[in-house]
Amino acid sequence: MMADSSTLSQSNNEPIETLNKKLILIGRTTAGKTTLCQHICREELQYAKTQAVQIFKDSLIDTPGEYLEIRHYRGALHVTSSDADIIVLVQDPTEEGTMFPPAYAGSFAKPAVGVITKQDMATPEQIERARQHLLAAGAQKVFVTSSVDGTGFEALYDYLNQQ
Repeated sequence: MMADSSTLSQSNNEPIETLNKKLILIGRTTAGKTTLCQHICREELQYAKTQAVQIFKDSLIDTPGEYLEIRHYRGALHVTSSDADIIVLVQDPTEEGTMFPPAYAGSFAKPAVGVITKQDMATPEQIERARQHLLAAGAQKVFVTSSVDGTGFEALYDYLNQQ
């Protein structure tokens, strides 16, 4: 039985065929954007350095971390986001800081959520610090996930299904 193409829900660990919204994932290098895409699409988790914009299942736009890290490349994120419905700011909680300026999400004029990755590797204090970074950047809601152990995705899927 295939997943309903109008929703993001994943029952019985079936791969997502399509999402009802197009998402762009933005975050620094090694934040976990590609792994997040792989998990959502039920692909084998394997590290791959994203060298250029990649599209997963016609609905997930994975961007290179350098587009955020190098200031004069940030315009590429705005151009690429024109095809997206929702901005997903991705933050690794084990990093000390953040690359997201205050109110950064507002520059896209689209709904924005934050996703904290690598929950399985972080302390509660690190997760809370990452949450504060994402909220300061303009994320309307923050989700805490681990692609390795699969936690935290149900709340994310529920939210996206309501959008």
